[in-house]
Amino acid sequence: MNAPVLVTGATGKQGGAAARSLLATGTPVRALVRDPGTAAARALADAGAALVTGDLDDPPSVTAAARGARGVFSVQMPDLEDLLGGRELRHAESIASAVREAGVAQVVHTSVSGVAELGRPGAIDPGVWGEHMAHYWRSKATAEDAIAGSGARWVTRLRPATFMENFVPWSPYLVGGDAPRMLLAMDPDRAHPFVAVADIGAAAAAAFADPDRFDGVALDLVGERLSYRQAAAALTEAWGVPFTLTESPEQAVAEGMAEMFLQAHAFLDAHPRVVGPERAREFGLDPVGVAAWARAVGRPQTLRLPSAR
Repeated sequence: MNAPVLVTGATGKQGGAAARSLLATGTPVRALVRDPGTAAARALADAGAALVTGDLDDPPSVTAAARGARGVFSVQMPDLEDLLGGRELRHAESIASAVREAGVAQVVHTSVSGVAELGRPGAIDPGVWGEHMAHYWRSKATAEDAIAGSGARWVTRLRPATFMENFVPWSPYLVGGDAPRMLLAMDPDRAHPFVAVADIGAAAAAAFADPDRFDGVALDLVGERLSYRQAAAALTEAWGVPFTLTESPEQAVAEGMAEMFLQAHAFLDAHPRVVGPERAREFGLDPVGVAAWARAVGRPQTLRLPSAR
């Protein structure tokens, strides 16, 4: 078990969380980075990760990085500059090919909560929601399928909910600087699931530590299901900074919400996920709620207390 785990997306949120959780358990980490000279890459190296240069757009570099690894943490991101592009699936296929050619035994892949239902063919009407929304969910589903077909002995699918880190400035859902205001184009009193990124990393580390138990598992990762109004109240109490929120899509647009996020909110409002932390707890995981997360990470330095303004 001393062979390393190759972590893709290692300088990003989910990959970084996976790398830190693995290192905390004493698991050797090989971090795939495009540029080992960046501050994020150097921080990983300082934490104990071995950096290996590669790019998911360069499949041979990924295969070379995977040789000798016992597992791969797989994460891909959609191309926000080309919402109908094929980058996400292309990157998943690059990882799947590397796993196959390098003979890697285990893959832990992170996707998104709801993909099982919303990624099905015909699940989303492009005439109502736009082709890019249907493409987003299809891409998530086909990426999962590509990883499942990699030939790895053990495959786990993590399906995280909305990140709690979206409550930290700078976020596309926040305006107002040190007087944060959530831009919402959805019902502020409808409950939605949230997860802390650190708990995605903890789930990945648990899966790599016990591959038999997590094999074939598709696991929604949720710390708490609550409304944005409740989340704003929890953040206000934890950080001592008043969080306010918009009450309508029109108000959100007037205050600067981008069209892309406006439609995403409308979609989430029409397809609320009724899922909580119970399933994760069955696997010995203990994802935190919003208030506990906020207390743990502390008030962001960009948010000044009212008395300090």
